[in-house]
Amino acid sequence: MMKLDCRDPGFAAAFESLLDSARETTARVDAAVADIIGEVRREGDAALLRLTARFDGWQPAGAAALRVTAEEIEAATAGVEPRLLAALDLAAGRIERFHAAQMPRDLEVPDPAGLTLGMRWTALDAVGLYVPGGKAAYPSSVLMNALPARVAGVGRIAMVVPTPGGQLNPLVLAAAKRAGVTEVYRIGGAQAVAALAWGTASIAPVDRIVGPGNAYVAEAKRQVFGRVGIDSIAGPSEVVILADASNDPRHIAVDLLAQAEHDESAQAILITDDAGFGAAVAAAVEAELATLPRGAIAGESWRRHGAVILVPDWEAAYALTNRLAPEHLQLMLPDPRAAMARVRHAGAAFLGRFCPEAIGDYVAGPNHVLPTGRTARFASGLSVFDFLKRTTWVEASEAGLKAVGPAAVALAEAEGLQAHGRSVALRLG
Repeated sequence: MMKLDCRDPGFAAAFESLLDSARETTARVDAAVADIIGEVRREGDAALLRLTARFDGWQPAGAAALRVTAEEIEAATAGVEPRLLAALDLAAGRIERFHAAQMPRDLEVPDPAGLTLGMRWTALDAVGLYVPGGKAAYPSSVLMNALPARVAGVGRIAMVVPTPGGQLNPLVLAAAKRAGVTEVYRIGGAQAVAALAWGTASIAPVDRIVGPGNAYVAEAKRQVFGRVGIDSIAGPSEVVILADASNDPRHIAVDLLAQAEHDESAQAILITDDAGFGAAVAAAVEAELATLPRGAIAGESWRRHGAVILVPDWEAAYALTNRLAPEHLQLMLPDPRAAMARVRHAGAAFLGRFCPEAIGDYVAGPNHVLPTGRTARFASGLSVFDFLKRTTWVEASEAGLKAVGPAAVALAEAEGLQAHGRSVALRLG
């Protein structure tokens, strides 16, 4: 991992290198993804069956076998430990309540000129949820994707999840049941995105696709955008932690590894004002790696992309954080709210030493599908707004048109759009 000190002469160049390092690129999969999408568009279910056998290592008996039945969902849920079902229910309830609080109100504004102006919110008809299922199973992602859609009032929710060997994690199906998702398909990768976007004989198309995935999934979402909406092009997970020496080094080390264990391209960065504390955290990381089941993945992430940055003061730390614009930000400082006020760019922030980012992954309530790769500079995490759209409306009386119409005619004629002007002028007599 990189060790950087703001006071070193070469810091600026080293930090730029950290910002510009490509942890994962979709450029190398562009052509492959385009081929997969083309196959699904041309051949539909036949392509899905062939690609599932190729990439997931099992041969579905037919297109009907791609859909998980209601009986399978019920049986899987019945086999889950009660304590895990209780944990799912607790998380789901908190996620539902937080997202319900986000729901906007319609707008109606009387105009002094006599017009009435408004804006109406309506839910999308159909959305597709991509739930990762390769290196790990993510029932939490089912809740985070499905519940905001359900709270928003989406009529149809279709979920796709890759199933290596044809096997689905029972907790993933239990999460789907708790979230009210009954349409589940055991397909993944670019082919699943293509099926949701274009439809096949057995899978109806959707209007928007949300949820994180690997490089192939991200590139597929990029290529189908325009045909359907998407939430974002998600990249590898990342965390930036601001912590002083009052923290336990082991706590911070495990917080860093909580991101690093996602995959080898994940990134974990510690920013601190105490060199000794930074060294203690780095040592604790090495000690923890030896005991983690996913230590090989986390270790590769830490060695290739991790960093410990020493700053002279916290103002310098805030400036660096704004440039990093991380997906996750932990503020392990005595006054975390004051620190948050100084940071403009982060997907989600976690305040205080008793609030590790992992709590947000599961049970806090706000969404864990967040902008990555510095896109928090201009993007936000998943919310009910991703499943709603706005329609503005105008109502005008004859008096209202007489009040504002002449200005519209003048502007239309100035732009050389005579029919525009005439459509108003005729009504004005």
